[in-house]
Amino acid sequence: MPEKFLMKGNEALAEAAIRAGCRYFFGYPITPQNEIPEYMAKHLPEVGGVYVQAESEVAAINMVYGAAGAGARVMTSSSSPGISLKQEGISYLAGAELPCVIVNMVRGGPGLGGIQPAQSDYFQVTRGGGHGDYRLIVLGPDSVQEIVDITFLSFELADKYRIPVLILGDGLLGQMMEPVEFPDISVEKPAKPWATTGMKDRPQNIIKSLHLDPLELERHNLKLQKKYSEISDNEQRMELFMCEDADLFIVAYGTTARIAKSVVVRAREEGIAAGLIRPISLWPFPNKAFEKIIDRAKVFLTLEMSCGQMIEDVKLTVNGRVPVVFYGRTGGIVPKFRDVLEKLRQLDRSDWHG
Repeated sequence: MPEKFLMKGNEALAEAAIRAGCRYFFGYPITPQNEIPEYMAKHLPEVGGVYVQAESEVAAINMVYGAAGAGARVMTSSSSPGISLKQEGISYLAGAELPCVIVNMVRGGPGLGGIQPAQSDYFQVTRGGGHGDYRLIVLGPDSVQEIVDITFLSFELADKYRIPVLILGDGLLGQMMEPVEFPDISVEKPAKPWATTGMKDRPQNIIKSLHLDPLELERHNLKLQKKYSEISDNEQRMELFMCEDADLFIVAYGTTARIAKSVVVRAREEGIAAGLIRPISLWPFPNKAFEKIIDRAKVFLTLEMSCGQMIEDVKLTVNGRVPVVFYGRTGGIVPKFRDVLEKLRQLDRSDWHG
């Protein structure tokens, strides 16, 4: 039997990163993700890795650029205001096609906001918070075990597509403790002939995101868009929970999806044909999941710890064919089970075909 460990989400993520071959971590402290750099500071040197507490978030993300350019598996982590400071560097990483993993344990905002959990960074990470036409792969776990699994996956996808991958959690997921298993696998790091590793046996490599010729920059952008299209086709991930015969669907990710599952189970006991669509890949957004059930859907309820951000992707996917409504709490407040259930009851009583 695989060995189980009782771990905080933040610490489990850090351990998974080390086991996935991450050997460089550059970060700066901010609540509620501080256990990640703390864990890395203690355990990375044990496997020959390097931990550096940078002088700022801006410095940290540029250190990531350097390590990624040299072919290393590298990670940084922060929380909302810190991720905001990293945006220019993230745009550089995307423009230079450098693989890395970035963790955002979201707290309430805007501004310094508070240290309670939130999901209000959805726009920032799925739309590209920096400048230019770029994307990140964004993955949203809903449990500590899935944090572990997604961390391994993130390093694989980053290297496969030469793209930054962002793990979007929240303060609650980072702080909760759950039993986890770590996969017993041998991590094989892919060859990176493009990396700046010395010129003994190859031509010169140049890593940059600067293209002064407009035609050259356009060609580069079109190349990136082709890659993003491939990712969208191949890397959509979702969970469909009790959706086989449902006609009223909650759409939720991360912590709110855990609440939504309990609501769906109770609603079923009351005779409400409810189901849950849980996006795991937030970009690419899993629109394929909606095509399977759109013809029998009466309404979609998006549940978020924000003022309503993912709802825009749901509306774009549904494209006016079915009503989309919203329920959420913000400011670091977690939606209550009873309030979401009552919202679902109200929707079930509504005449959507009248």
